[in-house]
Amino acid sequence: MRSAICVFIVLNTLFTGVQSRAQESSVAKDREVEELRQTVRDLAARVAALEEQLHKQTTVAVPALSTTLNDGTPTVASSSSLSAVKESEVSKGVAAPAESSNPAVAKSSSAAPAESQVAAVVPAQLPGGATLNYYFDGYYGYDFNHPTGRVQYLRAYDVLSNAFSINQAGLVLAMDPNVEEGRRYGVRLDLQFGQATETLQGNPANEPRPEIYRNIFQAYGTYVFPVGKGLTVDVGKWSSSMGIEGNYTKDQMNYTRSFFFNYLPFYHMGVRANYKLNDKVAVNYWLVNGTQQSEPTNSFKDELFGLALQPKKNVSWTINYYLGQDHPDVTQNPQGCGTAPIQPGLCLQPITPAPDGKQHIFDTYATWNVTPKLTLAGEGDYVISRLWKNAAPGQSSAPSHVIGGAAYARYQWTPKMALAGRTEYLSDRGGLFSGTTQALKEFTGTYEYKVADGLLTRLEYRRDWTNRPFFLTNKPGVLSQNQDTLTVGLVWWYGGKQGAW
Repeated sequence: MRSAICVFIVLNTLFTGVQSRAQESSVAKDREVEELRQTVRDLAARVAALEEQLHKQTTVAVPALSTTLNDGTPTVASSSSLSAVKESEVSKGVAAPAESSNPAVAKSSSAAPAESQVAAVVPAQLPGGATLNYYFDGYYGYDFNHPTGRVQYLRAYDVLSNAFSINQAGLVLAMDPNVEEGRRYGVRLDLQFGQATETLQGNPANEPRPEIYRNIFQAYGTYVFPVGKGLTVDVGKWSSSMGIEGNYTKDQMNYTRSFFFNYLPFYHMGVRANYKLNDKVAVNYWLVNGTQQSEPTNSFKDELFGLALQPKKNVSWTINYYLGQDHPDVTQNPQGCGTAPIQPGLCLQPITPAPDGKQHIFDTYATWNVTPKLTLAGEGDYVISRLWKNAAPGQSSAPSHVIGGAAYARYQWTPKMALAGRTEYLSDRGGLFSGTTQALKEFTGTYEYKVADGLLTRLEYRRDWTNRPFFLTNKPGVLSQNQDTLTVGLVWWYGGKQGAW
C-alpha cells in the first residue's frame, strides 16, 4: 500500500509539471503570435505609405518617361520604368530591402533608377523620331615655347596654352528621313558655343552680318524625292565635308585638328543633292553662297561636284572638286546710309572694279578598316586661288597654292584604350593659309581612354615645325621654327543619336 501511494505521488507530480510547462509554452506562443500580428500591421502601414508615394511619383514621372511610336501613337512607360521609380523611393530610406547577393542584379538595380531619372530630366528622344543630343568638349593645353599671350599659332580649337578652356558646348536636334516608315523629310539643328564658334563661324572679312548666324553651326531641312533609289536634297547651312576631319572630337582620331581642317571650308549655305547609284557609288552636287558665307559677298554661286565610293565594305573613298569665287564685290559704307530704311549691317557700297579670280579645290580622302582594331586613313589636297581672273592694270593674276596631305593610323588596344597618330605636310605658297610662304609639317600622337559610354579622355603630344621662324616664343620679336604642345582633352556627350554626329 505504501508503495502504491508513493507511485501515485510521483505520477501526480510529473503530470502537474508537464501541465504547467504546457501552459507556459502556450502563453509564449500566444505572445509570439501577437508580435507577428503587430509586425504584419506595421508592414501593411509601410506598404500603404509606399503605394501612396509611388502614386504621387508616377503621376509626375510617367509623362516624362512615356514614348511615342513611329506612327505617332503614344505609349505609357513600361513597368520596368515604374519599378525603377519605386526602387528610387526605396533607396531614399522609405524601406531598405536586403542587398542582392548577385552583383549583376545589384548593379542593374542601381543603374536603372539613375538612367530613368536622367532621361526624365534630360530627354534624348522626342515624339516623331527626333533626338536631342548634348555635347561638351574641354581641354588644358601647354606650349613648351611659353608663347607671349599664351597663344598657339595655326591651331583650330586648342588656341591657348596654360589655360583650362572650353572648346565647345553644343546641342543637336536631329531627325533623319525614314522612307521605310513613310517619312521622307528630316531636319537638323546644331547650336554651338565656345572657342569652336569663334574658329568656325564667319567674320566681317567674308560675311556682311556674321553675328546673327554665329551660334548656328548647322541648320537644314532634308527631303528624299522618289527618284530611282532616292534623291536626297538638303537646304540650309551645313558642315563642309571637304577634308577627312570633322567638328565633333568624339568622332575624330586625334584631339587637335590638322592644318587642312583649319584651312579648308568649315561650312556652306545653299542646297545640296546626293544620289546613290548603287551600293558602291554615290554622287554629290552643291550650289552654295560661298565658303564660310551664310550671306554672300558677291553674285557668284560656288559649286561642288563629288563622288563617294565604297569599293569594299571596309574601304571608303571620297573625291571632291570645288569651284568658287569668294572675293567680295561690296563693302560697308563708312558714311552710312542716312535715314534710308536699311537693315543693320546692310549699308553697303560697291567695289569697283571687283576682283573676279576663281578658287579651285581638289580634295580626296580614304579610310581603310584593316582589321576590327586597326584603321588607316589618308588625305590629299590641292588648292589654287587667284585674286583676278586676268591681269588688271597694276594687278597680278599669279595664283597662290596650297598643296599637301595627311596620313592617319588608329589602333583600338582594348575596348577602353586606343592609340592614334597623324603626320601632315602643307605647302603654303603665297600664304593662303598662314599669311606667309612656308612649308608646314606636324606630327601628333594621341592616347585615348574611354571612361564610360559618352565620356572619354585624350592625352596628346603634338609637334609643329616649318622652314622659317614663325611660332611665338616668350621673347617679344623672337620667333621659333617649331611649336611643341601637350594637351589633355575631356569629351562628354549624351543623346539619342547613334554613331557619328
